[in-house]
Amino acid sequence: MKIIVINGPNLNLLGKREPQIYGSETFEDYFKKLQGNFNDLELSYFQSNIEGEIIDKLHEVGFTYDGIILNAAAYTHTSIGIGDAVKGIETPVVELHISNVHAREEFRHHSYIAANAKGVIFGFGLKGYELAIQSFL
Repeated sequence: MKIIVINGPNLNLLGKREPQIYGSETFEDYFKKLQGNFNDLELSYFQSNIEGEIIDKLHEVGFTYDGIILNAAAYTHTSIGIGDAVKGIETPVVELHISNVHAREEFRHHSYIAANAKGVIFGFGLKGYELAIQSFL
């Protein structure tokens, strides 16, 4: 089974950025643990701060992978293009957020992705990625 994690803007700063919200672990370190915990799966990871690159990656993997875990970060609330890309592909997508977006600013309460996602996971920290993987099993 092939699953990809696609992380959006500023998630390259995990471990440094607002540790009170996002924790102190880098995503690269966490991803190595995920790979170890799910060594029978083919897990890959992509991160970009650029909206078009995220759309291109969704198009690239959206017909051949078994699952996509998408943390589009701030683009979740602003990108009709990413929402349309999720709608246009066949691979199921789980929308994920590390923080509880509904406990934060009001603009974070709306998602352009959720309506076309298999499901949405938020508020469980990095553990949400593990929960998302399990949803594909």
